[in-house]
Amino acid sequence: MSMAALTRRPFLLPAGMVLVAAAIGAVLLWWGGGAVSQAPPGLPDPGPTTAWLLPTARLGMQVSAVATVGLLLAVVVLSPRDDGRRLSPIGYRRLRAAAVAATSWGAASVVALCYTLVDLFGLPAAQVLSLRAVLNFATTVPLGQSLALSGALALAAAVVAATSLRPGGALAALLLALGALVPPVFTGHAAASGNHQLAVSGLLLHVLPVTVWAGGLLALAVTSRGTTADLAIAVRRFSPLAVGCLAAVGLSGLLSAAVRLTSTADVLGTRYGYVLLIKAAALVAIAAAGLAHRRRALPALAAGRRGPFLRVAAVETLLFAAAIGTSVALSRTPAPIGEDTEDAATALLGFPMPPPMSVDTLATAWLPEPLIIAAVLVAAGFYTAGVWRLHRRGDSWPVSRTALWLVGCALIIVATSSGLARYGPLLFSIHMIQHLLLMMLAPIMLALGGPITLALRALAPSTDPRWPGPREWLQTALHSRVSRALTNPVVALVIYVASLYLMYFTGLYELALRSHAAHLAMVGHFLGAGYLFFWVVIGVDPAPRRIPHPLKLILVLISMVLHAFLGVTLMQSTTLIAENWWIALERPWGPTPLADQRTAGGIAWSFGELPTVVVLGALMRQWMKADEREARRRDRAADRAEAEGREDAELAAYNRMLADLAERDRQVRR
Repeated sequence: MSMAALTRRPFLLPAGMVLVAAAIGAVLLWWGGGAVSQAPPGLPDPGPTTAWLLPTARLGMQVSAVATVGLLLAVVVLSPRDDGRRLSPIGYRRLRAAAVAATSWGAASVVALCYTLVDLFGLPAAQVLSLRAVLNFATTVPLGQSLALSGALALAAAVVAATSLRPGGALAALLLALGALVPPVFTGHAAASGNHQLAVSGLLLHVLPVTVWAGGLLALAVTSRGTTADLAIAVRRFSPLAVGCLAAVGLSGLLSAAVRLTSTADVLGTRYGYVLLIKAAALVAIAAAGLAHRRRALPALAAGRRGPFLRVAAVETLLFAAAIGTSVALSRTPAPIGEDTEDAATALLGFPMPPPMSVDTLATAWLPEPLIIAAVLVAAGFYTAGVWRLHRRGDSWPVSRTALWLVGCALIIVATSSGLARYGPLLFSIHMIQHLLLMMLAPIMLALGGPITLALRALAPSTDPRWPGPREWLQTALHSRVSRALTNPVVALVIYVASLYLMYFTGLYELALRSHAAHLAMVGHFLGAGYLFFWVVIGVDPAPRRIPHPLKLILVLISMVLHAFLGVTLMQSTTLIAENWWIALERPWGPTPLADQRTAGGIAWSFGELPTVVVLGALMRQWMKADEREARRRDRAADRAEAEGREDAELAAYNRMLADLAERDRQVRR
């Protein structure tokens, strides 16, 4: 494949990617045993058509997903803009190409949905497939629900991409496409493993970065017909993102392998282990190509030559195709079957029933949540990098804000990965402590850390209006309609308070106990709702709305009363929340579920008010400082007016008001 041909016919690289992925996937599928019937003897077999067509559909999903995410990422981050606000011609072409790729993704999801149903029944497709059967599978069975949701989100991204004309629409389509990657992760080998929490979170941390990495590279390679200068800027932007994706993919891959393959014999003595090693070798080769990309392609682009970049990008993209084909084969290769010691508690929790809770077990029996730990470490790393940049520039940043931010990050990790995470699904009282840490204490610390102010000070403004950078994106987000709506004090209060009652007085709490996806959503929502509320009432960052301090005080008092009412309700309730969960769990130690629920209510009522005292103290301090600043401003204005021989406008208005009142008083006396 010559570079001239690739430039003239950009479809050659995606076609080559599909062929390489299909060829390697087919070979490994046959060799690993995924193409033969996996049904036990005597049970129905769907036949070779399903055995090959189902992996083909999954391959179509993965390749289309890579193309969709990559093209949308290129539109949002790696494309110039007209006047800094509208899509440029190359951004428009990439957005329309993403719509086509997303449509293919949705179509492949429909095929995968149908033939997964056929595979489960073990009968020929003609005997299984009907509209009623497919709809029932897509709406009632978790595996079918995940495929249906993924396809629906992909088609939604296609519609948004096909009808949008601005960067905001491209961003919405990108978020939909990234969301479409998530549902299938919660089914398959990872979700079926014993430590499914670690496996699923590790796989999420693997799938998202590798798709962004491969997709961004593919998008740059096949849409490189713009100017060399613009391509050089795009590649420089993509390079640090690729490095971060490489680190995430490497660490998450090791974690996922450690969870599924528990011994050396599983790695070197099974075909599943061999296929996994082939995938690891492909990723190592991609990393080596990426190093060559940084050493050779970037300097060549800076010199005005795009040939070296296209050659390295083509090699790296085909290596990604090999990794994708290997992944498809791996999804159908029988995994090693360990010793079957799983009991009811392990099936529900994802880990064996721990011993009775004590201070020692809470401190030592950690249950790491890789996805949340990675996100928190990234947040802490970016914050400290911003502080260091200010320090090198000679600017100061309050040490107290840095300490508050890092303490908030530490509280998130403690709440989600320490012994609290292991005992949270077993004791409602421990879950309530997690709830208070995630929705009150940690958000208070984060809001007082001032991350937005730090980012606006540390990030350099873009020197080219055609290429807005992170600082401009942040400013756009702050002034967007969504930000103005969310920071409305009533909206922030409703989101914060309604989350409490909806979680515990509907079926959402039990759903979060039974589903790891719902658990992660719960953690994210608790943090987001808490941070939004405390940003509005005590945040030191600039906000789209200015709220007077008396109104902030009222918001805090209302939230305090409603939170205390929740605690009292739980203490006095005779109805057990998530009753089916506690019955199925059969915890052999500790208090009864109802007694523990009342303890949780007492924790919410008593300990929950302590953070409120901190908030009130911070609010009153900010209020007094604001009054002092206003008084100093008025004094300076009066001094300037006196020096210029004129009366200060505010003082004059005040004097006129006093004169009017005096005149009215004289008229009343007459």
